[in-house]
Amino acid sequence: MMVPLALMGLGALVAAMAPRLMSRSAWVDREPVLALWVWQCVVVGVLLCCALTMALTAAAASEAVRGNVFAPAPNGVVEAYALSGYGPWAAPVALALALGAVWSAAMLTREIGRARAWRRQHRAELLVRSPVLPGEEPAGERLVVLEGDKPDAWWLPGPTPQLVITTAALRRLKGRRLDAVIAHEQGHVRARHHWLLHCAGALAGGFPQVPVFAAFRDEVHRLVELAADDSASRRFGRTTTALALVELNEDRGVFGPCPSGLAQVPQRVDRLLAPAARFSPVRRLQLTAAAALVPVVPLLVTLVPALRVLG
Repeated sequence: MMVPLALMGLGALVAAMAPRLMSRSAWVDREPVLALWVWQCVVVGVLLCCALTMALTAAAASEAVRGNVFAPAPNGVVEAYALSGYGPWAAPVALALALGAVWSAAMLTREIGRARAWRRQHRAELLVRSPVLPGEEPAGERLVVLEGDKPDAWWLPGPTPQLVITTAALRRLKGRRLDAVIAHEQGHVRARHHWLLHCAGALAGGFPQVPVFAAFRDEVHRLVELAADDSASRRFGRTTTALALVELNEDRGVFGPCPSGLAQVPQRVDRLLAPAARFSPVRRLQLTAAAALVPVVPLLVTLVPALRVLG
């Protein structure tokens, strides 16, 4: 009985403390890729606590489930967990967590479905605005140029990611600044940021009452842009990337007294122009390993009774 309670307490502690600690950490903007890794470890740790609690309580409530969960384990291991002492609350807890798992899967499916519908709609619009010429393969080109009065560039994820850029952006951005914008979008494609955004959106949409999932979604949207900025700046320089961001967004009211929904763009530009010192490789390795311990701890807590018997 103590193991599920410990797992539930650990999950609640991580879910409550992680957003506060991350929001107070000054290094997050300096190391966006590392921050994304930490956030993923935190969320996986919370989900593991729920999944392991569900497995143990379901094993306590059902002989059939117990046989599957502890199939390869000796009898002494099963007795070490004292499943018979969990009481009548085991079945409701297992059922609630199982429903949460099903709901999470449904939200992820809905999120992916919406994203695919959005991509289909935009690809159809691209074919109307930029029709396929004789001899061209439909959706075969990775770069699509659209006639447009506003400078813009974006990417469509999928099996064949496409970079879309308007003629206004081509007229305004020259040389290395245009290359920096393309490198930024390519950074999103290489890192598969859309999958991370789908998972974050599904968890936050499915469980809006859980603050850690809402914070995860908000931070992922911000950090993937910083990571793509860094990817572009490593190839074409921070100043060039910052100027490209300014030229691409200066007509959208981003830098005025009443900024639009792209209010994070000025902060991204400031970050590129006045970069803070990055961590040393050793420090990055230490934080990476420390973050990896977050999902490992629930596994260790779950295995403590079995290890005592087997040891």
